[in-house]
Parts: sequence; structure tokens; C-alpha cells
Amino acid sequence: MSRPRTLVVALLALGVAACGGGDPEPTPSPSPTADLGALRVEYGLPECPETDPAAVAVDGGLPQTSLPCLGTDQMVNLAGLPRKPMVVNLWAQWCGPCREESPWLRTAFQHHPDVAFVGINYNDPKPDWALEFASLAGWRYPHVQDIDKSLQAELGVPGIPMTLFVAADGRIVHRHPGVLTGEEELDALIEEHL
Repeated sequence: MSRPRTLVVALLALGVAACGGGDPEPTPSPSPTADLGALRVEYGLPECPETDPAAVAVDGGLPQTSLPCLGTDQMVNLAGLPRKPMVVNLWAQWCGPCREESPWLRTAFQHHPDVAFVGINYNDPKPDWALEFASLAGWRYPHVQDIDKSLQAELGVPGIPMTLFVAADGRIVHRHPGVLTGEEELDALIEEHL
């Protein structure tokens, strides 16, 4: 390989690494063999609500699922979640924009006690890191896991983050693909759609 071509290849490799193509490693990170249930309790994250596994989706609503609650072996059917206004946020610990919007979700959860919040840890192979991130973000609401992106087609997920607004009757009334830009935007979306 010629010297100019070698230099170009090296610069391209460095550029790809600088763009964050890999999963960032949080510091400190839990052990890969960590007990997820113990971590969930240590980090102060709640269990998921009990759901009827046989509940079917309402037209235009959250799909019938069997997804694990993050940090537990409890299975959750999104179609069976309690009927109340709800914000559902799809995120992953490796996702930079998810980290950017995390404070707005925490604040909205605190300011809207009449609205349920549910997180979906999406396409994230490191549940221990996800538990740590949710704790650091101050998210004190339940989260389920969709490691295999099983919701991609049913929810039309173009990428993450993505936030869904679900009416009390179970219908998804608004989809917000991409990062939330601030507390005011999220509050306005809640007021408008829920």
C-alpha cells in the first residue's frame, strides 16, 4: 500500500472512531455478570406494572407484547398497560441524543403526576449499563427491554430516541421521532396530545 493511501485509511479509521460508532462505556460500569435484579433495586428503579398477557391491542394502540421488565424476569404486555395518558420513550444507553433528552423526561415525569411514563430500552445489549444510565438520568418510572427491535415494524421506529404519546383509551395519538429539544417542547406535547 502506498504511503498516501495508508495515511488516508488511517485518517478514515480515526474519523470513524471519533464519530462514536461504538457503544460508549459509562464510568464506572457494573460487572457484565452483575445481578440485574439487585442492580435495579440498588439504582432505585421501580418494577413494571402487572399486565394481562392476553390483552389485545386497541386499534392504533400499543401492540401486544411479551417484553421483559428491565432488571427483572417479569414479562410485560404493552397492550395491557393501565389505561391512562402515557408517555412512552424508546432509548438506549449508547444513544447520545437519548442522553441529551434524559433531563426533560425526568422533569416531565415529576411535573405531570397524572401521566404515566414508560421507557423502552431499545436495541441495547447491555442491560446492566442501561440500568445504570436510567438511574443516573433520574428516571424513576418503569422500563421494558426490546433488545431485538421487535417493536420496530409495529411502532414504525425510524431510530431512537422516539417518544410516543398514548391517550387514556390506549391509542397512540402522537409520535415524536428524534430528540426532544427541551422541557418546554415536551410539556407542550403533553398538553397538546394528552
